[in-house]
Amino acid sequence: MAAVAAPGAMDFYKILGIDRATEEDGIKRAYRKMALKLHPERNPSPEAREQFVRVAEAYHVLSDAKRKAIYDQYGLGGLRKGVPAKHDFDGYEGGYEFHNNADEIFNQFFGGKNPFSDFFSMHAEPEVAIFGSKFGGLHGMNRGVNPQLINQDPPVEFDLLLTLEELYLGCIKKIKITRKVLNDDGITTTPVDKILTVEVQRGWKPGTKVIFPREGDQGPNRIPADMVFFVKEDKHPRFTRQQNDLVHQVDISLIKALTGSTLDILTLDGRVLKIPLNDTITPDYVKRVSGEGMPIRGPNGTDTGTRGDLIIKFRMKFPKSVNEHQKTLLKQAFGSS
Repeated sequence: MAAVAAPGAMDFYKILGIDRATEEDGIKRAYRKMALKLHPERNPSPEAREQFVRVAEAYHVLSDAKRKAIYDQYGLGGLRKGVPAKHDFDGYEGGYEFHNNADEIFNQFFGGKNPFSDFFSMHAEPEVAIFGSKFGGLHGMNRGVNPQLINQDPPVEFDLLLTLEELYLGCIKKIKITRKVLNDDGITTTPVDKILTVEVQRGWKPGTKVIFPREGDQGPNRIPADMVFFVKEDKHPRFTRQQNDLVHQVDISLIKALTGSTLDILTLDGRVLKIPLNDTITPDYVKRVSGEGMPIRGPNGTDTGTRGDLIIKFRMKFPKSVNEHQKTLLKQAFGSS
């Protein structure tokens, strides 16, 4: 029988907003969502910090199969105090203790080295996202060297290719880089792999600049370059983006263009829109569906909660041939002699 949390005890499933049947991927998704929401970089309140630590402990327990199994059966007390052996169970010695190392768990999950190294913060400009430490020293600068004489290496630029779905919904992208890091002697370097984490925001546009300050190669008497990624939009099979609007082109038969029909359109988030076509469709006819375009970001880079429009354009499909009887019926229908 699974343990039931005692009054006042922490329910790790409730903390992450999941149920006990949630599998490993669901636990990871829940932690990622809660950790990004509550991280001190984004939410500096003491209450958020306390919740951030609780979320980390919940993930620490539930992400480990053995700890999770003990917790599910015997609760947090079983993890701390242990569980005696039974005929079909070797027992668990206990001793579990969480050391409030929420930052370490966050960094291990996202691939960073400190609470701010890979975390997202918006710059004042809406088309620029700054990632990384807000403050940074002059890596590798020898003592006695005037900092004003030290130049920063030029930015290292890359393309960040994103699908239209990723720009519509937002996502997390992880980028592995290899950079040279100074050794303790301040002269020689060692290549070190690092994971840069990009929190792609809903509605980002092509050309949006993502900056990781001073993540380039370190070296004596030099300031490491900024790593700069420029958002590029991958071609989509169904939609073309025009600023905040989405354009969708439809092939329509002549009979449907004249008599009307209902159009089914699969959206970027998996919904099916049923669009009634009651007007006569001409080659230059355009149907606009309000609020079904891309998410709109405000002047300060925030999500406004609104979206652009879906613009539907039509490409007429004419029959390859019309027999004499059909011609007669068409003339009768359109009053032509």
